[in-house]
Amino acid sequence: MDEITLPVPLLIPAGGTPAVIDTEEALKAAISQLQLGNGAFAVDAERASGFRYSARAYLIQIKRNGGGLHLIDPIPFGVSSPLIAQLNAVLNTDEVILHASTQDLPCLREIGINPVHLFDTELGGRIAGLPRVGLGPLLESLMGVSLAKEHSAADWSTRPLPHDWLTYAALDVELLVELRDAIFEILKTAGKLEWALQEFSSILKAPPPPPRIDPWRRTSGMHKIKRRDQLAIIRQLWQARDAIASAQDIAGGKLLNDSAIIELSLTAPTNKKEFEKALRPIGLRPRWLENSTVWLKAISDAIALDESQWPAMRSATDTLPPIKLWRDRFPEKFAPLSHARALIDTVATDNSIPAENLISPEIVRRLCWSPPPKATEVRDESAVRATLAELGARPWQIDLVASVLADALLEREPLVVEEPVAEPTPETP
Repeated sequence: MDEITLPVPLLIPAGGTPAVIDTEEALKAAISQLQLGNGAFAVDAERASGFRYSARAYLIQIKRNGGGLHLIDPIPFGVSSPLIAQLNAVLNTDEVILHASTQDLPCLREIGINPVHLFDTELGGRIAGLPRVGLGPLLESLMGVSLAKEHSAADWSTRPLPHDWLTYAALDVELLVELRDAIFEILKTAGKLEWALQEFSSILKAPPPPPRIDPWRRTSGMHKIKRRDQLAIIRQLWQARDAIASAQDIAGGKLLNDSAIIELSLTAPTNKKEFEKALRPIGLRPRWLENSTVWLKAISDAIALDESQWPAMRSATDTLPPIKLWRDRFPEKFAPLSHARALIDTVATDNSIPAENLISPEIVRRLCWSPPPKATEVRDESAVRATLAELGARPWQIDLVASVLADALLEREPLVVEEPVAEPTPETP
């Protein structure tokens, strides 16, 4: 029997846990040390998601071979610090390695760190076809070490930051350069390196997402809402909560969570007694009561609206109907979509890559909903390729999927997927 090699716990950085950099003198010294190093920069950021309204970075970790490991508190330096600009200039002399870069790039850019060369180890692992792409699993499978994740959901706006939190944060970049090199070799050997490089470039070039229209519609539990007057209450409560959360820089869910907003929209209490009664079944929290007069006024304002001012049941910005409606209401769209999904899955399997990384499901839906002219009558791969490019697909993706999607658009009958036959349950003697 083969011996099972257990990963070695990574408990402390090789050079120990560095002190937090929160003065100009310390940051100048760190920049100078990083300049003396060589190769790529391993970078990570810690936010206070679930605790703060903002998504700002409360700690930045940077490591470079020969340039040391540094833990930077960005708060004392603000968003337009000349020293942060110097740090950014140093980082832009080589590649910046991030894990799940789309999570950290917004908060890094907010303070003036804007990489121009990127390697994303999480996305690289996906494209490589690795089965688990979290930082911990990748380090276990490729580096043979394990990370503890006990502080991943900590309130990083806490000051001073506890020493064990700092150790945890430092370890996130301790082996990130070596992990990048391992994934790079896997991608190169598999002939996928160019795919990954196109994806990294696309992330850097992507514009900031536009402000959400009707963000209150993302309130969890909306499936319980059946009436427009209830939607009006949700909108009013969400907007009142958002104003307080923004002003106090506190996560909205701390003030009044989504479950409470849904319950209040269903019961529409008119006084504090009814307010408490409505929320008691889901666990009334003291924090909710602190602003009960605000919540009750929001409900009252919503009730006072004329019916013409109630929101529609579905946002007018939702240009595509929910997929669950396509089969019955739009069979001419669902037929090619069903084939497209199956063909994409086959191509993804053949190339050992998750289907959602092979091509965005949203792009496939939009292609099937609004195909190129005549592409549903005569096979037109060139038109499909052009449409995919307009929708944001990268060249490597287009090369892999354009042919099968051109085929799918010609389908008139939906693909029938056989349900697996359940094994008979043995009778109990």
